[in-house]
Amino acid sequence: MTVYQENIVGAPSGEKLELAITRCREFFRQNQYDDGYWWGELESNPTMEAEYLLLSHFLGKPEKDRWRKVCNQILQKQGDDGSWGQYYQAPGDLSTSVECYFALKLAGHSSDEVYMSKARAFILSRGGVPNSRIFTKIWLALFGQWDWKGVPNLPPELILVPPSLPFSVYDFAGWARPTIVPMLVILSRQPYCPIPDWANLDELYPKPREETDYSLPKPQSRWGWAKLLYHLDQLVGLYQLFPVHPLRGWAERKIVDWVVGHQEPNGSWAGIQPPWVYSLIALHQMGFASDHPVMEKGFAGIDGYAIEDEDTFSVQGCISPVWDTCLAQVGLIESGVGEADPMIQRSTRWLLDQQIFEPGDWQVRAKNVEPGGWAFEFDNNRYPDIDDTSEVIMALNLARLGPEDDPRRRRAIKRGVNWILALQSKDGGWGAFDKDNNRTYVSRLPFSDFGEVLDPTSADVTSHILEMMGKLGYRQDFPPLSRALRYILDRQEEDGSWFGRWGVNYIYGVGAVLPALAAIKEDMSQPYVIRAVEWLVAHQNEDGGWGESCGSYVDTALRGVGPSTPSQTSWALIALLAAGKETSDPVIRGVRYLLETQDEGGCWDEPYFTGTGFPGYGAGEPPKTLPKPGELGYQGLDMPGGFMINYHMYRNYWPLMALGRYKRQTSDHHWDAIQTNGTEPQKTYVQGEASQYES
Repeated sequence: MTVYQENIVGAPSGEKLELAITRCREFFRQNQYDDGYWWGELESNPTMEAEYLLLSHFLGKPEKDRWRKVCNQILQKQGDDGSWGQYYQAPGDLSTSVECYFALKLAGHSSDEVYMSKARAFILSRGGVPNSRIFTKIWLALFGQWDWKGVPNLPPELILVPPSLPFSVYDFAGWARPTIVPMLVILSRQPYCPIPDWANLDELYPKPREETDYSLPKPQSRWGWAKLLYHLDQLVGLYQLFPVHPLRGWAERKIVDWVVGHQEPNGSWAGIQPPWVYSLIALHQMGFASDHPVMEKGFAGIDGYAIEDEDTFSVQGCISPVWDTCLAQVGLIESGVGEADPMIQRSTRWLLDQQIFEPGDWQVRAKNVEPGGWAFEFDNNRYPDIDDTSEVIMALNLARLGPEDDPRRRRAIKRGVNWILALQSKDGGWGAFDKDNNRTYVSRLPFSDFGEVLDPTSADVTSHILEMMGKLGYRQDFPPLSRALRYILDRQEEDGSWFGRWGVNYIYGVGAVLPALAAIKEDMSQPYVIRAVEWLVAHQNEDGGWGESCGSYVDTALRGVGPSTPSQTSWALIALLAAGKETSDPVIRGVRYLLETQDEGGCWDEPYFTGTGFPGYGAGEPPKTLPKPGELGYQGLDMPGGFMINYHMYRNYWPLMALGRYKRQTSDHHWDAIQTNGTEPQKTYVQGEASQYES
């Protein structure tokens, strides 16, 4: 019999807690796909829809009814001031607004409409088209609305640079690389697609276009990488004017082979929108007809990322079925769903089917390592995700299959762990996709103003791997673990928190670190842990929840500050529970917040964006000091260099996980038996390194 600690002042009743957990579990039972996975919408910003419309026009596929739906979706996201933003309740972003305005106008919306007039006024108040980001200018240049001389230069010959030399394409992050490779063709060939005169954007220029300065902004510093690379860009521009380029043909053929070879079975490239659309444009420019199998598969595949009804059509920048499934499985099991439940059996088998055994770009920095990771999406075999892999392994470790199939589960865990350990970076941490992806000079290229181009190590990814190792039975004397722990300790902020690279933000960071420390049996009474706990407690809202604005990435005063959300409240609770604070007033108030805000269908409402694609720092890690207005790299709360995400499943499985752990720790149930299912920790080995380790 489960006995709850009713003597805690204000603690919710066992019945109320059980009802909330039951409702949430039922939500997942009803919403599991037949194949065994869960998948929620990944909401971002309306450039996804705008660029889909522009792409379809460029490729000669003007689907008028779908354009109507796309425009409806764009207009639904327009703010009262006429602008479009990067995340919920964000200030208007210039570049996003320019792209949305252009898409609407190209689809036939008159510039005289009130909503167009308001958008135009906002755009001009921010300096108009000349002040937009490089990628927006590239889109405009494709249709003759910006001069190609006003974009940076990247020659196709860059593809020929070996990975061992500076400025190889493999110096860029796993999301930037497949974007940049096709862009090498686009920037050199400078395609042009005509549009009707009435769709021109002259009205978005503060002065006549013939008087516009198209030169790239000069870095203010007298020396440094930014200055050097600015002048290098000018030299490359002169090289582009040469009548003969001896290596150009070889380079372009290699780019085409690279792009075609990196297309996924679902038609995508890298499982995300930017390389997808730019690959299609580049191949089209290289002579691939619209009915070529690669082009047909690529364009049609976008439908798999789309959400369409009678009136709207939206495009997800990415999809997250593996991430959603493994976290849902952890939450369900930790809330009391048995391993033999058909729901868990189906999700476990589906996760096993998603393990990747194909080679990928990660092998450039981790040679002679056997594949074994998981990607974020259904299809992204070239770019398995280290973070996803660690969470999948934890989900698989909680499950069991029948005697005939369970050896496969154990082999999958072993192979996945081997792959992760081989990708540990020199500083002891892990990035998301690659090992030692930290050559910061590439972030100073004039081209690199669109957000982050590097994938350095982060505290949250590293913590998830620490937690995984702890759950598998690794001890602190295991060398990769001890190095990772030192990495985490070195990156604690002065206030006690940790930066959240892949979730918003410091609440996410602390929510990742403290459970990891508990899993590896770290002493949770140490001063540095207490500082983290105190930071969380100090940032609890009056309603008992926690929240943090996306703006915390650009304004230090917003760290841990924002309206309460179910996901961020859950991260805080998971951290406090890991620290052994289950009977404390902050935890009880946080649990009550979750119980009181759940609807009868077992769900929570969460319009706020709590996921992070990238904050927009360029180098992929927070700067030591945030740039001030007028300085290179500055961004305000509009976050023009960022990409923020609302995972629609976050509002469900994180609360389930938090409530499940609270129930466990306030009952007489001993969790260790569930964590290991009464078995010895699994033995795993490192492959591809000089040494072998055994737990």
